[in-house]
Amino acid sequence: MTNTKKHANDTCPFVYQCRLSLSTRTVNHLADLLRRHLKAIRSRWRILPPGKIAVIVLAVVRHDERLADMAGGNDVSESTVRRWRDELIALLAAQAPRLDRALKKVVNQGGEVVLIDGTLIRTGPADRRNYSGKHRSHGLHFLALTDENGRLIWISAARPGRTHDNTAARHDHILAHLRAAGLGALADLGFRGLDNDIRDPVIVTGYTASRTHKVTAGQKEANRVLAVRRAPVEHGFAHLKNWRILTKLRTDPAHATQLLRALLVLTNLEVDR
Repeated sequence: MTNTKKHANDTCPFVYQCRLSLSTRTVNHLADLLRRHLKAIRSRWRILPPGKIAVIVLAVVRHDERLADMAGGNDVSESTVRRWRDELIALLAAQAPRLDRALKKVVNQGGEVVLIDGTLIRTGPADRRNYSGKHRSHGLHFLALTDENGRLIWISAARPGRTHDNTAARHDHILAHLRAAGLGALADLGFRGLDNDIRDPVIVTGYTASRTHKVTAGQKEANRVLAVRRAPVEHGFAHLKNWRILTKLRTDPAHATQLLRALLVLTNLEVDR
């Protein structure tokens, strides 16, 4: 990919190249997606071919390249690059699975449990509702589900950073969807109280001490085993956050939701290669 920089005492931009560490499969997927879209809307022309547009957009989301720099390096306007980015993000987000379909796929593949966790994607301090006391930072809250290997299978809509994991899970009817699919879920202690069925719990969160109860040796061992089983969910988040556009989001919740779902699709393309 190419980019531009201007010397302090010169108005002529210098163009340089840098490596885009993504697979050919990912680039081709995005280019083919754009070709099909152009055919569907009967638009036969773009100033650059779909493959080149795909590389530019991937550079923006992978390395958080400035739109103006990418525009200057490819002789197009900044608004054109922005339009390409938004167009392809929308097309990718449309491929992200719905929760019920994601769980059904896990069942069809022989899975018995999923891993659930919440994460904060940091933003600027523009809205007090986005302040998370837990993380001591402004951001947007997302829930995500992975399979037992840590592969992302679903991501929720963006919510204010102060949102509790249980609140988000109740809003998305996670418990009902899990019961309908016949799946269990492993979660951290942040999800305690979400599933109050003592006899047949769907969501397992481990044990915690209280004023009247100390954690026994057996319960400590159960917590340790649960932590090991849950570890892959962090790998899923790590793969997602490799997209540097998430370093600090500069967009509203609706667009953030679309972006995260697009990145879920791209992340799985890279992980599955």
